[in-house]
Amino acid sequence: MVEVPPLKIQIRPGTYARGLETVEQILRAALQIMVDEGYRALTLRRIAEVCNMKVGNVTYYFPNKDLLVREMIDSVLNSYEEVFDSILNDLSRSPEERLKSVIRLILDDIQTKKTTNFFPELWALSNYDAVLAERVDNVYRRARGVLNQLIPLINPRLSEGEREVVALYISASLEGTTIFAGYNKPWAHQMPQIENIAIKALVDMVRSITSEDIWKLQDNAETFNPIPVVFPARR
Repeated sequence: MVEVPPLKIQIRPGTYARGLETVEQILRAALQIMVDEGYRALTLRRIAEVCNMKVGNVTYYFPNKDLLVREMIDSVLNSYEEVFDSILNDLSRSPEERLKSVIRLILDDIQTKKTTNFFPELWALSNYDAVLAERVDNVYRRARGVLNQLIPLINPRLSEGEREVVALYISASLEGTTIFAGYNKPWAHQMPQIENIAIKALVDMVRSITSEDIWKLQDNAETFNPIPVVFPARR
């Protein structure tokens, strides 16, 4: 099983080796706090406590919490992109085999405590924070990049927009298993079977889906009139 590193930190201009070690220590502590204690516990003071340093040392590199969270999210995503790129660029394997590897990687990763706790925390926060919502949307846009590159290799008949919808569907299908079969979730023990079903269903779908399949209900959308439900009046 391929494991995704917790973080991959990009060297910022002016950050020397010693500073990079401190930045990594701070970001690792922040990620661990968010996974173990939740976003509300993520304060600069709490991070300093975990790192056994003064708050001023934390604010030297991250003057505010928003900057730290943005850097943490980017570092988490960078680690995924590195693994996805290694799969995408393995030209010794067919596009379908590479897609299977991406699906399995995502579902394996969902079984970790980090992913089960970290990403749903972001989902909840993004409902109330427009800036964070934009960051989270960007996370998934970038994550779907590997799918958008593999889909046309398997099914070149789809347009660019249709490929993006298919990639979105795959992403939503996989991420949705987090609340059911993620770390310590009720159906976590059935993840091996879920993986096999997902690989079979999603790869077959990518291979065979047509433009007509995607759009055929569109013509009927405006004429669909659901029967209104009338509830009895309260007495």
